[in-house]
Amino acid sequence: MMEYDCVIGLEVHAQLLTSTKIFCGCSTLSGMPANTLTCPVCMGMPGVLPVLNQKVVEFGIMLGLALNCSINCRNEFARKNYFYPDLPKGYQITQFEHPLCEHGFVDIEREGRIKRIGITRIHMEEDAGKNIHDDSRPLSYIDFNRAGVPLLEIVSEPDIASADEATAYLKELRRILMYLGVCDGNMEQGSLRCDANVSVKPKGSENLGVRTELKNMNSFRNVGRALEFEIRRHISILDAGGRVEQDTRLWDAAGNRTCSMRSKEESHDYRYFPEPDLAPLNIDDAWIEDIRNDLPELPLTKKKRFQEVYGLPLYDADVLTQSRDLAAYFEQCNRFFDSPKEVSNWIMTEVLRIINDTGVDIRAFPVSAENLASLLSLVKGGTVSLSMAKDVLSQMAATGKTADSVVQEQELQQLSDAEQIREAVKAIIADNPDEVKKYQAGKTALLGFFIGQLMKATKGKANPNLAQTIIKEMLES
Repeated sequence: MMEYDCVIGLEVHAQLLTSTKIFCGCSTLSGMPANTLTCPVCMGMPGVLPVLNQKVVEFGIMLGLALNCSINCRNEFARKNYFYPDLPKGYQITQFEHPLCEHGFVDIEREGRIKRIGITRIHMEEDAGKNIHDDSRPLSYIDFNRAGVPLLEIVSEPDIASADEATAYLKELRRILMYLGVCDGNMEQGSLRCDANVSVKPKGSENLGVRTELKNMNSFRNVGRALEFEIRRHISILDAGGRVEQDTRLWDAAGNRTCSMRSKEESHDYRYFPEPDLAPLNIDDAWIEDIRNDLPELPLTKKKRFQEVYGLPLYDADVLTQSRDLAAYFEQCNRFFDSPKEVSNWIMTEVLRIINDTGVDIRAFPVSAENLASLLSLVKGGTVSLSMAKDVLSQMAATGKTADSVVQEQELQQLSDAEQIREAVKAIIADNPDEVKKYQAGKTALLGFFIGQLMKATKGKANPNLAQTIIKEMLES
């Protein structure tokens, strides 16, 4: 069997977090009744003129700089002509020959190494409406609320060599978009959409194979599964002596397969021509530099800093920098309680557990970073035990109260008085003479039994380290 290299390029559409559409003043809110967020401009009525939303350009420049692109000072819009029911004008206003950004890259980490994925271009365009299919009748409806919502299309170079690399690239791109605050990154709701171009070629060959385009992949898992299936499909066709046909294919998640949708279009099929209703956009260097100076610290840079400054392992740094807000929560907590690894452990286990269970975002998490630091200080000072502190945090999240308040109200202070512990242990020894004899005869595993009895007697409040020391001392004396 011949060995093959696979070649993948991704086209990602990111819906921008602007309050209004790209060429009109209609709201971009989602979840509103169908066809209530439209106007003559986004519906393409005769005689109307589009007006470019400045915030869209600003967001595009931000992303271009974050992805190491060159920003083109002269921009032109174009009409992409095709007929589809959800396209009210019969064409889409986009960019073709003169995009906003070009020639950038994204670095991804794979097995401890950095791989660079080239960015061909980033351009601005408007979204289409949404087709809604009736399951009970052979009818389809159209909601035009989304028509005219601003998008950035990010086109990668064909530098991706596997489904795993594609998923890693997409995750890093999503993380950058969310750090910048230009897109919410929600793939299931369509705020971030990914199409893939995939082909295979004999290993080491310079000649590219016939490519197919994949659509309808609404999660990282589906992107990986779709690409793996399509790569296997190409290889099986070539090994059988066949020829891969160039087409656009849909991913069927339920059937775990791709199916042909239509023949693959080329740029000439869309009859691009300059948009006559929009003048060329000229961007000056001063605006670009102002935006560059306001860029936040980006994920990969922050992750490296967390490892170097805080001494965190790669895994911790990767988890904590998944979102800008989670990273900020960690750093704020560490300012109040200077023990990075301990803070990291609590956030990665207990804080994220509560967040996942409740579905709340870290920005709305009821326990502030300062209050979490206060709880960790109580643990370090021996006021509450580690196991008890986890219950305290749950109560803090449920009530919004401080650690001190919960501990005092619930009387959860750890028992660290040696004499009180000795009195309790004395009673336990008196009540369990057989276990004492077995322990003294060499069955030291019974130490756990005595600790458990003490915790039961003190309602879990006994200081475990002090308790173990005292129990061993009294049993062995």
